[in-house]
Amino acid sequence: MNKTILVIEDNPDIMAVVTYALNDAGLNVLSAPTGASGLTQARDRHPDLVLLDLGLPDLDGSEVARRIKRSMVMPVIVLTALDDVSRKVNLLEIGADDYLTKPFDPDELLARINVQFRRYGKQDRVQTIGPLRIDAAARRVTWQGRQVRLSPREYQLLNLLAADPGRVFPRAQLEQQLGGAAQAGGGVMDVHLANLRAKLRAAGAVRALRTVRGVGYALHVTSGDPLGRAGVFSGG
Repeated sequence: MNKTILVIEDNPDIMAVVTYALNDAGLNVLSAPTGASGLTQARDRHPDLVLLDLGLPDLDGSEVARRIKRSMVMPVIVLTALDDVSRKVNLLEIGADDYLTKPFDPDELLARINVQFRRYGKQDRVQTIGPLRIDAAARRVTWQGRQVRLSPREYQLLNLLAADPGRVFPRAQLEQQLGGAAQAGGGVMDVHLANLRAKLRAAGAVRALRTVRGVGYALHVTSGDPLGRAGVFSGG
């Protein structure tokens, strides 16, 4: 199958069982024992699917799922020891694609993974927002058919904004999601934003990356003001 699964699980015994089952099915496995390391691997390695334990030592699994679904295009299956209906409903509301209650049968896990692979096929991983097209499988961005060549950080930044077009993302949130850019200092973040804006403009997306004074940044590729407030955008 040549697909990669990221398993975010702090229990070594469960990790070993899951890894064996996935490897036996021909799947590659990335492992992360904490929420923070899992988010880093999801961002940097772009797995095809995430198996996420709720009971992590550093971050609540629900928050990890929320961050993944907010900024990345990949299915998330939650592994939970709690057979609580309200908790399961909450997981689905924050974006988890499925859940499996522990203990579980490895064959059922593989069946659920295959369901998500079918849902998130190559066609499903192409996001179209007006004239903007983001092909997650090929990591290719085009504007009206014209390719926009982005660095990995610029591509990541665009994906963060494209997760909710029209929404204003605070600068601090973008810095947190970009990780390394924030650690390197605010000037690096400015460079990524400026480069992304320049490349979009060069492709014809003159006002796609918008600045909301004192608030943050938004991807605006449709007609009209997505916030319903005239004149708040600048610098785009």
